Amino acid sequence: MAIKITDDCINCGACEPECPNNAIYEEDAPWRYADGTNLSGDVSLIDGGSADADKERTAGAFSEDFYYIVTDKCTECKGFHDEPQCAAVCPVDCCVSDEDHVESEEELLAKKDWMHA
Repeated sequence: MAIKITDDCINCGACEPECPNNAIYEEDAPWRYADGTNLSGDVSLIDGGSADADKERTAGAFSEDFYYIVTDKCTECKGFHDEPQCAAVCPVDCCVSDEDHVESEEELLAKKDWMHA
């Protein structure tokens, strides 16, 4: 299951540098599949679609008010750490499991491999 940031976020930024997938962005900041990954140019997405990895995006978990996590890039730190690092460093415990995006450990590891191959 991916992690999400709730509206309890105080915008401290502690979580952002901890993410091995660069899936955490400041409020109002667009995101890219290429940020912090080995993805570049046209890529086949895990869900079977395709995208330009270098294109700025604001769809998905984008927030205008607080930090946000891009579900398509979040692997709960599987393959890197024993626990989600954003949740481990968050001073207000606003990095929580996202019940709307449930993924198995195998799916999370496959996503990690896809981004960092």
